[in-house]
Amino acid sequence: MASLTSARRIVVKIGSALLVDRASGDLRADWLHALAEDVAMLKARGADVILVSSGSIALGRGALGLGQGTLALEQSQAAAAVGQIRLARAYEDCLAPHGITTGQVLVTLEDSADRRRYLNSRATMETLLSFGVVPIVNENDTIATDEIRYGDNDRLAAQVAVTVGADVAILLSDVDGFYTANPSNDSSARRFDLIEEISPEIEAMAGDAGSGLSKGGMKTKLMAAKTATGAGCALAITQGAVLRPIKALEDGAAATWFRPKGDPQAARKRWIAAMKPRGTISVDAGAAAALGKGKSLLPAGVTAVTGDFGRGDPVVILGPKGQGLGTGLARYTAAEARLIRGCRSGDIEAILGYPGRAALIHRDDMAT
Repeated sequence: MASLTSARRIVVKIGSALLVDRASGDLRADWLHALAEDVAMLKARGADVILVSSGSIALGRGALGLGQGTLALEQSQAAAAVGQIRLARAYEDCLAPHGITTGQVLVTLEDSADRRRYLNSRATMETLLSFGVVPIVNENDTIATDEIRYGDNDRLAAQVAVTVGADVAILLSDVDGFYTANPSNDSSARRFDLIEEISPEIEAMAGDAGSGLSKGGMKTKLMAAKTATGAGCALAITQGAVLRPIKALEDGAAATWFRPKGDPQAARKRWIAAMKPRGTISVDAGAAAALGKGKSLLPAGVTAVTGDFGRGDPVVILGPKGQGLGTGLARYTAAEARLIRGCRSGDIEAILGYPGRAALIHRDDMAT
């Protein structure tokens, strides 16, 4: 299991109750500035950091004077529109003094359910991280309806961890881990330090208690843990209200860790390999040799395209003698792939009429 100190890529989920004072509706600026020190600490080690942050509706309802009662959908969306600006600005203001650039990424459930959108989200996130940016991810509450919602940022954080191939995900919570029962109601409740496997018995222990500002209970955190660990990402639940909660976690603060199944890249490649292919892409000897060295597949090495696949669909890659080289997720449709086969990446825009991605299949989207 990857340790926090050696993790290459870390996703941190931050709940509304940590960011926003429930009584006043104001941002907890001291807490956020302390969190920025934690992010700077991780970045200084060379780690990529993604923050999945609630708080837009909570900040917006305070700004609009909507009180603490249940909001109608259109009121929630309006509050999100007002609060999202404040939330993004707060992160920018806190991280900029550390020399860290932030970027806002708003998503809905459809962005991970649809393979084309999933690839777009992944490519955008990877590009931001390559520039050293800390993405601030939130559900797009201004447009999301119940049918296309995650509904809580615990599961969103887990999906983001899967999307970017994170080693570690941290859920900053109002409790310091996963217990055998709700510790607020049961004095005999015992916290788990490490959960190796999420068994039916573990699932039965989860409750639904949550704060007035946050939507996630322990059941959603357990669902998040199943998603993350299944993709090779370790996940921790720990108390987030303390100043510098990530440093506290490193220093031995109480937490529950969930052990991952394998590593993120191996889990992703197993997922791709298990897909039913929608077509084939044949390549020449040079491209086959490059793939064998872990390179991406560029259009120049493609000799033939069969099938009727869309962007994000799985395709089989065949070598010059028809031998199977692996399965990958296409970044172009079959029709587009036929047009650009054998061409240099720099010629794609002239051929298709719009800028495209350099790789037809990226190495991270390939199981060989």
